[in-house]
Amino acid sequence: MGPCRHPRSRARDEGLPGLSETRSQLTLDNAFGFLDSHVIADQVFHPALVSNANGQTMLKTILDELKRSRNFVFSVAFIAPSAVALLKQSLLDYRGTGTIITSTYLGFNSPAAFRELLNLDGVDVFVYPDSAAGFHAKGYIFEQESSTTAIVGSSNLTASALLKNQEWNLRFSALPDGDIVQQLKCAVQAHLDASTPLTRRWIDEYALTWAPQPPPLQGSTWVESTGDALPMGLIVPNSMQVEALSEIQALRDAGESRAVVISATGTGKTILSALDVRAYAPKRMLFVVHREQILDRAIDEFKRVLSAPASDFGKFVGSKKELDRRYVFASIQSLSRPENLREIEPDAFDYVLIDEVHRAGAASYRTLIDYLEPAFLLGMTATPERTDEFNVFELFDFNVPYEIRLQKALEADMLAPFHYYGVTDYVKADGEVIDQVADLSRLVASERVDHLVSTIETYGHAGVPVKGLIFCSKNAEAAELSQILNQRDVHGQRLRTLALSGKHSVEERELAVQMLERGELDYIATVDIFNEGIDIPSVNQVVMLRQTLSSIVFTQQLGRGLRKAAGKDHLVVIDFIGNYDNNYLIPIALFGDSTLNKDSIRKKIIDAQEAGAIAGLSSVNFDAISREKIFASLATTTLDSMSNLKKAFVDLKNRLGRSPLLMDFARFDTVDPTVIATKQKNYWRFLDKVGATDAPAGAFEDAVLTFLSVELLNGKRPHELLLLDKLLLHPVGVTVEDYQTALGVSGLDNDQATLNSVLAVLSLTFFTKAEAAKYGAVPVVSLDDGAYRLSEKFAMAWGADPVFQMHVRDVVDTGLYLARHRYKWSGELEVGQRYSRKDVCRLLNWQSNQQSTIYGYKVDYFSNSCPIFVTYHKGPDVSESTKYEDEFLNPSTLTWYTRSRRTLASGEVKAIVENQLPLHVFAKKDDAEGTDFYYLGRAKSQDARQTKMSGETGPDVVSMTLGLASPIESSLYEYFAASVAAIQGPVSMG
Repeated sequence: MGPCRHPRSRARDEGLPGLSETRSQLTLDNAFGFLDSHVIADQVFHPALVSNANGQTMLKTILDELKRSRNFVFSVAFIAPSAVALLKQSLLDYRGTGTIITSTYLGFNSPAAFRELLNLDGVDVFVYPDSAAGFHAKGYIFEQESSTTAIVGSSNLTASALLKNQEWNLRFSALPDGDIVQQLKCAVQAHLDASTPLTRRWIDEYALTWAPQPPPLQGSTWVESTGDALPMGLIVPNSMQVEALSEIQALRDAGESRAVVISATGTGKTILSALDVRAYAPKRMLFVVHREQILDRAIDEFKRVLSAPASDFGKFVGSKKELDRRYVFASIQSLSRPENLREIEPDAFDYVLIDEVHRAGAASYRTLIDYLEPAFLLGMTATPERTDEFNVFELFDFNVPYEIRLQKALEADMLAPFHYYGVTDYVKADGEVIDQVADLSRLVASERVDHLVSTIETYGHAGVPVKGLIFCSKNAEAAELSQILNQRDVHGQRLRTLALSGKHSVEERELAVQMLERGELDYIATVDIFNEGIDIPSVNQVVMLRQTLSSIVFTQQLGRGLRKAAGKDHLVVIDFIGNYDNNYLIPIALFGDSTLNKDSIRKKIIDAQEAGAIAGLSSVNFDAISREKIFASLATTTLDSMSNLKKAFVDLKNRLGRSPLLMDFARFDTVDPTVIATKQKNYWRFLDKVGATDAPAGAFEDAVLTFLSVELLNGKRPHELLLLDKLLLHPVGVTVEDYQTALGVSGLDNDQATLNSVLAVLSLTFFTKAEAAKYGAVPVVSLDDGAYRLSEKFAMAWGADPVFQMHVRDVVDTGLYLARHRYKWSGELEVGQRYSRKDVCRLLNWQSNQQSTIYGYKVDYFSNSCPIFVTYHKGPDVSESTKYEDEFLNPSTLTWYTRSRRTLASGEVKAIVENQLPLHVFAKKDDAEGTDFYYLGRAKSQDARQTKMSGETGPDVVSMTLGLASPIESSLYEYFAASVAAIQGPVSMG
């Protein structure tokens, strides 16, 4: 090939649409980025350093660019299958064309990685030969309609490089005629000219000579899934286990004789317990399990840790009664028989371990535990919460020395990362969704099986042999499905599957598991026999072909594939989502969100789509229809029902051994304190409702607690809480100067407008008469002679009733905690957080609560502010005269309409059009979200014009664009812009 030539004036000759607008935008963005950060710019194309810091990961940046581009080229030396999995849903959703150029440099790219690349529809893949000069490129190029964006730096296409490694990558943009664009095109063409198209035959030939790279050394140890193994075979604890062992020992040193460890499935509970046994060095130990098939694996792991002779280990199960051994492993079924228990002296074992101890409410376990008298009793479980009223924590004297749930375990790299894909179940041409509520014949209909096989080919492993579990809704479905799948091919290979149910013997199940692990089976189809108590580390795919009825069961089934294993890069989870009312349980399980707060769950879904990843290197992806099904399910459910709240209350009470305070809910990250506190107006009322208090609050105390809970507990502004905190400690009063100083020291605004607002709230003058009456009609705080003081009536109630004191203190402490941990401790509006109209009135220092008269927006000259509230999707009951066509043009710009019967000459309109005062924009998708809106930030009005509602005959209205100070996150933008059709129902797939 000759020298690369630069085509001249392509953009001008071809007349690219929007080029003039893009030129202006890009000019300002580049001036902002390269010349002067004070330049006002949209910051859509501005140059940025992407270093995987402060939430701005390489993965998030790539996903953002894919959403706005029509063509991409990745030229990267190294690619890992896990990185392909992170990008898969976005590449499937991508409507443009794509090219990936990679290499065989240093043999890093495995045949598995190449097979995953070849499995990407609509992406052309080329391989740069290793025989040429070392290929070490790391460039990502995205072509938009009228511009080009590139990311060049240090990140290869691996999960760590995209998410957590310290990387330096520069993102920049240019116009089509820019010289850098031509240079990039020449560089890409040079790579393509030297490369070979990726084909199945090429991969097969490459696999014949490729050798896996050795793992990086870590001193004299290498990391295993549950601990560090020294070369001589001694298992030493990893960092998490060191912490756990230290806490267990500290508990024993304090004289405690019982403890329960809560550890997510796959995090090595057995190894941890074996390490503690090694540290304790008991004369004799008893290990109790509920399933016989777990015993042999447990014995193997204890042998590895304890390095004891085989003669020290014995079984007590069935006909085997090796009670004379030092370490005895027994099934609860054998132990709990009276004739067997009589053969054991109560103090025969000084250390007793009980696996899956959440089952200990059963009579068999209670009989055993009541009979034995060990010096130390340790229980282990991943799910201590129960539905049968049994309190696991009480059984162990409420001692929980160590707890690691799924999210924390993933972040600590204790589990294999997973990539979850929520996909729509089979949809017939008439729009009917065939899911588990259908009869058996339709569940295993040829079309649905075709859909299953196609989805597995798309989302499942293409590069390595699959070792999967398929969870079905019924045993008959599993059996029939297995027979049908055994006649189908995936990636050109005939499937090998087997169905298992409770009717199969232990031996049959064990044989099936061994066949799966040896690679003689691809899938085992079942209903629930693998929910717990089974360990198959090599499982790399979980298919959920049934409705999620319980977040606990969902997590248990997900956990079947989370154990690390040699050669296992990641777990793929494929969840077929139908029209279920309880689809909301899926994100609750995936994110470990037990807040019972819809806003919290909805935000986690949006944030996961934005970031592209969740805890550690895992990801959660929904196709467009499934995502809207989840949101629709969430909108219609009642999470904060009294039954749900009471269960959460009982769960935490069982954990603590006492009635929890609101602060306990916050510290243990369970139910959102604001949800449980305001369900009955205040928490004292809730306790009375569930029979957990001796007497209800008095009328005044009840009113005050309602005020504190409804208005201040959320922590959106800490100012009032800080003043109350100081006054409760200094009842004689706090001077204005001291309070101002305290605010300043805390980093909070302490100007006069804010002080006036705080006093208006605490004196109740901020509220309407009806609200003030509901809150007791008596100020909580007054200002006299330059000092704030508690009102006389409040002070008397505080001094007279210790229960009232406790509840007030609890609300104040919890509110301050939320202000620090949920918000940024500023008291100012935070972009991305949600606020009601009343919240906005308070945080903008309005003189009073005017939420009922805002009507979409209001100019408030008292505070010199104008909030604008946008409901993006109008309901069918909204009249045409008020159905404003507000619409995002891009993540930085919103077309917005004033109220009807307004002109450019209207006073309030003029103030907005001329930007006479700050404009604050808030938005929500629809009214099903409740009263709160996402704060999108400050905006500037521009391009105002006089027009009419509903065509030429409607009332006068003013239209304008609102330019946001910073673009909103792309996933939030997509959330607002999602079509109404997608919300209302699925799109036909056949």
